[in-house]
Amino acid sequence: MIRKTLNASRLRDEVSRRIHRIHEIVEDGVKISVPRPHKQEPDASGCNWTMKHFGNAVGYERFVAEVLKAVRSEYNLFDDSEAKDVRDPFGG
Repeated sequence: MIRKTLNASRLRDEVSRRIHRIHEIVEDGVKISVPRPHKQEPDASGCNWTMKHFGNAVGYERFVAEVLKAVRSEYNLFDDSEAKDVRDPFGG
C-alpha cells in the first residue's frame, strides 16, 4: 500500500485524534500529550518517521502503540527536500 504524506503537525493531530477516541482513554478522561514526529530513514516497511515520549501515557502504552502502528502504516512524513523545485517566475 502506498502511504499518503502529511506534514509533522497534521501527523501529530491524526495520532492524537485516534488516541483520544479510544473508549478506555475517553472513559478515564485522560489527556495524552502527543509529540511531533521525527524524521528517520525509511524502515523495512517504508515508514520514514517515528514518535517517542508520549506524555501522561502510563497504563495506556498498548493503545498508543496500536495507534502508532496503524498511522505509521498509512502515512509518511512530508519531506521538504522532496518538494517540487518552485522557482521565482520573475527570474529572482
